[in-house]
Amino acid sequence: MHLTTYTDYSFRVLMRLALTPDRLTTIAEIAASYGISEHHLMKVVHQLGVAGYIETHRGRGGGLRLAKDATDITVGEIVRCMEPDLGLVACFRAGETCSISSACALSPILGEALDAFLRVLDGRTLDDLISRSRQLRMLLKIEPASPPVPAGRR
Repeated sequence: MHLTTYTDYSFRVLMRLALTPDRLTTIAEIAASYGISEHHLMKVVHQLGVAGYIETHRGRGGGLRLAKDATDITVGEIVRCMEPDLGLVACFRAGETCSISSACALSPILGEALDAFLRVLDGRTLDDLISRSRQLRMLLKIEPASPPVPAGRR
C-alpha cells in the first residue's frame, strides 16, 4: 500500500490546523512550517474545503481552520477522501477486467488486507496524530497563542 504525497500533504494541513484551533492559519504559514510548496497546498486545501474538513476565510486576516473537531475526523476517512485509487490490483478498479478473476485467490486476500488496513485507520483520529502537540509545535515553529487581553485594556 502506498499513499500519495497529496494524502500526506492533506494530513500535514489538518495536523497544523488542529494544533492551532484558536486562530486562523494561512497556507503560507503551513507551507513554511513544512518547507513545502504553497502551490501544492492550495490544491489540497481546496479539496479539504470541498469535503467539509476545513473552513476557508478570504480577505485580509483570512485563513483556514478545521470545520470539525479533531476528535471527529478519522485517519481512514481522510485516506478514502484523498486517495484517488485504493485498488491494490487491477481487478479492484472499476472497469478493469482480469482473465483469471473467477479462479483467483489473490483478490479476496488483498481485499481482506485492505479492509483491515482501513479498519485500523478508522480507529484513529486527527486528535491522535497530534498527541505530541508540544513537540509538534516546537518542530513546526508554531508560536504560542497570545493570551486574551482583559476587558477594558484594549
